[in-house]
Formats: sequence, C-alpha cells, structure tokens
Amino acid sequence: MSADRTHRIAYVLKMYPRFSETFIVSEILAREAAGEEIVIFSLRPPADARFHPELARVQAPVIQVGRSSSPRRLWETWGAAMAEPELARGTAAHLEELVGAGVDDAEQALAVALLAREHGVTHLHAHFASMATTVARLAGLLTDLPYSFTAHAKDIFHHDVQPEDLARKLRDADHAVTISEYNREHLRSRFGTHDTAHLELVRNGLELERFPYRRRGALPAVPVLLGVGRLVEKKGFDQLIDVVRDLREEGREVRAEIVGDGPLRAHLAARITELGLEQQVHLLGPRTQEEVRRLLEEADLFVAPFVIGADGNADGLPTVLLEAMATGIPCVAASVTAVGEVILEGRTGWLVPSGDTPALVEAVREALDPATDRLARTDAARELVVAHYDSRSQARRLRELVARSAHRNILTQPLEAVPADPAAPGPSTTPQLLSPASSPSLAEPAAPIGRSLS
Repeated sequence: MSADRTHRIAYVLKMYPRFSETFIVSEILAREAAGEEIVIFSLRPPADARFHPELARVQAPVIQVGRSSSPRRLWETWGAAMAEPELARGTAAHLEELVGAGVDDAEQALAVALLAREHGVTHLHAHFASMATTVARLAGLLTDLPYSFTAHAKDIFHHDVQPEDLARKLRDADHAVTISEYNREHLRSRFGTHDTAHLELVRNGLELERFPYRRRGALPAVPVLLGVGRLVEKKGFDQLIDVVRDLREEGREVRAEIVGDGPLRAHLAARITELGLEQQVHLLGPRTQEEVRRLLEEADLFVAPFVIGADGNADGLPTVLLEAMATGIPCVAASVTAVGEVILEGRTGWLVPSGDTPALVEAVREALDPATDRLARTDAARELVVAHYDSRSQARRLRELVARSAHRNILTQPLEAVPADPAAPGPSTTPQLLSPASSPSLAEPAAPIGRSLS
C-alpha cells in the first residue's frame, strides 16, 4: 500500500447503533473531528427503540452486513468474492480458517472483505474481542488488510471467553487496544509477552465540552443518590437499594434513582416493594446520554456498587462513571477491575470493596456528612478526567497506531499529549496533576452484501 494513500478506517461492530455503547459513538466523533475517514459495518441490525442525539453528528456511512436467509444467498456471496482475483487468492489461502469459523462468521467475513474493497478501506477496527473481531480478523486475512480491536470487559473476563481464540486475535492483530492498565496487565499476565507484544493502552475519552463541571453547594434535606447502568448482576444495584434501607433505619432520609433497563428489572422492583421503599427508590428505565447528563447535574451523589458476576463478568471502566466525575457530582464506587484507576480513595471519591454493603453504606454516610469536604474530591476528579480521558487525545493515539501499521510502512513521530482545552470548565486550582492509579483490585453484485443507512 502506498504511503500517500488516504487511510479509511472500517469499524466492524456487532451492532450499530447500540444504546448502551455511547463510548463507540464518542470515539468515532473524535476521530472524524480529527479528519479521519470512517465507514461502519454493522453485523447485526440495531435492536434498540431509542437512540442518542449524538448519532446524528456521525458522518460515517453505516452499512448493515446481511446474513443469508437461504443457501442460495450464501453461495451468491461466495461467488461474488471468488469473482475478485485478490479475494479469490485470499480465500484459497485461508480456506481452512473460513470453514472452521462457522457459517455466519465466514459469510460476513467475505461480505466485509468485499465491502472493504468497495469503500477503499485501508484498516479494519473492531470493538470487543468476540464476534466482531472474529469477522474483522478473517476479512483482514482475505484482503491482506491490517486489523485491530479494542478489548473491554466481558470479552476478557467472562467464563465463556476461549483463551486460544483470544490469544490468536491478540497475536495476529496489527495492534490491539484495551481501555485500562488493569486490562493490559491482566492480558499480559494471562497470555504472555509474545501474544501481547502489540497490545496498547488507550483510555476511553469524553467530549468534555458536553460535560461542564459544576461545584456543588450544600446538600438538600433529602439527598438524591443516582445509579446508572444496565439492570444486570455486575452493576450491584440491589446493594444501592439496601443502602437506602439502612440509612432510613438510622433516621437519614434519602432517595435513589436508578437509570437503565435489563433482565433484573422485575427482581429489583420486587426488592423495592419487599422493603417498602416505593417512595424512596425509583427505576427510571433507559435514558439517553443527554438525559443522563441532566440527571447527573441534578442528583447529589453518584453510587456505583459494582460486583463481579457469577459468570465472571465485570465492568471494565464504565463511561458513565467518567461522566459523573467530569460533571462534579461526588462519586462512591466499588473496586472492580479498573475502577480504582479513577476513583482514588480519599482523593477523587470513595472507593469500597466490591460486595461489601456495610462499607458502601459507610462511604455514602460519609459523603453525605455536612462536615465532609466533597469539593476537594470533585475538583480532583474533574482534573483527572480532563488530563487523561479527553476524546481528542484518544483519537490522536488511535490515529498514531494506524499510521504505524507495518502494512503502511510510515514512520511517525512519538505521540505527544493533547493539552487540555483551556476553555473547558473545571476546578479553578489544580495543585497536583493526578494520574490514573494502579488498580487496587488487580490480581488479573448478486445478492446485496450490505445496505447503507446514511
């Protein structure tokens, strides 16, 4: 590939758009703002009824990559690939891998390979080291295009993750990205230096101008605790309900609002009724990112009682926690995976052991104490997010990694940090620059191929 060819990144995603994956939208917006050309290949049609307004700002065309509803359609996709001499050679060279991948993955890899050539793609990037990366890797083999992927949480920690498959993806990728130091050290420890030689740390970023910082004043008589996330085991929202119960038994009235939807909604609703907390705890259902931002401004304390699920699933570093820290709401969180890299106990918030409800209650109690200096912690939290979780810096790091691709053979200069926007509102004083800490929890042509949505 010639060095002067404009690079175009194809995002290979399981489903786009997806209501819960605001971090992907922010990443694409930041890369487009930096001048990169992007096209999005979605392997499954969107299933969400609600969409975030920010999606309207994404300029990239979205192509839904279909799957065959009949053997005839499958052979038509195969025939289209065989009609392209380069793809025919790639398919012949990697036929064993295609056959072993399963029908859907193999067919969609052929479709992505055809679409990549049609759209002038020079690099494939997937999010999550599961199905999307499987397809991106196979498409890369067929086209001789470099591929990369971002590993997050479930795709690393869930019991269903196949070590051999993940090791192969790490090893074969032009580069792999993960979002936290905890994840990077876990993967290095598990797979060794050879398989993780191209593993890079690139932290998720926020559009900081969308999350202005506001220093909070005195608390109201009945403070509002806010929890945000899918209603699944790893979010630990049953513990937030217990916090409200325990504080009420002490004579301390609080309200809790829980944003999100998921399979545990009925269970949580029953728990609220069982404890007689219908007036104190409200399940608000799903909300857009902008609606969540307003709730963060209105609430008094953000509570994130994360736990590790029975299936090994755990949160990586939820975007909403960074959003909360950016806006100035005090944060209490449980220590799982990389949470301790941003919630620095006594400095940027309150960090408690995962699954320890009494410790969570004590932290919330202290955070609501009028004598507590909440502003010192929220100032420091905003400082940390501005310094290390700006989406512009994230976009520049991702672009640097693509530019270094061995397939492109372009020499580049070392990455420089993006200075914080002086216009971005934040604490007026920053006595010491905070960095994310080491995680205290660290131990580990016939049938249509695609349809454009824009």
